[in-house]
Amino acid sequence: MKVLVPVKRVVDYNVKVRVKSDGSGVDIANVKMSMNPFDEIAVEEATRLKEGGKVTEIVAVSCGVTQCQETLRTAMAIGADRGVLVETAEELQPLAVAKLLKALADKEQPQLIILGKQAIDDDCNQTGQMLAALLGWPQATFASKVSIEDGKATVTREVDGGLETIALQLPAIVTTDLRLNEPRYVTLPNIMKAKKKPLETVKPADLGVDVTPRLKTLKVSEPPKRSAGIVVKSVEELVTKLKNEAKVI
Repeated sequence: MKVLVPVKRVVDYNVKVRVKSDGSGVDIANVKMSMNPFDEIAVEEATRLKEGGKVTEIVAVSCGVTQCQETLRTAMAIGADRGVLVETAEELQPLAVAKLLKALADKEQPQLIILGKQAIDDDCNQTGQMLAALLGWPQATFASKVSIEDGKATVTREVDGGLETIALQLPAIVTTDLRLNEPRYVTLPNIMKAKKKPLETVKPADLGVDVTPRLKTLKVSEPPKRSAGIVVKSVEELVTKLKNEAKVI
């Protein structure tokens, strides 16, 4: 069974991002970049399925600039067998990424696609759902447990009221939540092995996909600074301030 795992290159989660002075976006010059944490969980889960004998090949996919090769090498160091980079300098929005992944899925014919539920840079939480719609495949979002048996995927997913367990007929889409697993530490020998694994580069035009942005970012700004709290002397004063100043009651 072949598994496709899309991975995204984002600003490292430990970095405090700064907005550009002109408000056009976030400053990523000389900023540490890494794999999206939810995608890292997806690669780890695919690797565990392979180690359990359920999967024969893991293909990591990334869409974006040339530097995304580093993200793919990290995925291969975790356990992916090969990588595919859809190279483009265009700003990629969820629909464009979903269309690129559909084109690759048509080409690679995987039985399972595992991807992070969202990216920590735009927090869209859309790509997995859009991809499932484009392919016409069943989907399980926010997965906290995945098992494969007899051509079916049984997925426990996190919902507002607790946990929901569903069965999907393969091929299917699974998006990962934080509690699915703990990604392994990437060792130096595996990093060296990853350098020798095949990495294919294609362009969106090769896949017949138009990645022109449909949305335009008008302005990016810092959230307003939180004002300091105050100490009130009585309940009456608190109620007065809540009613007249905060206007919440």
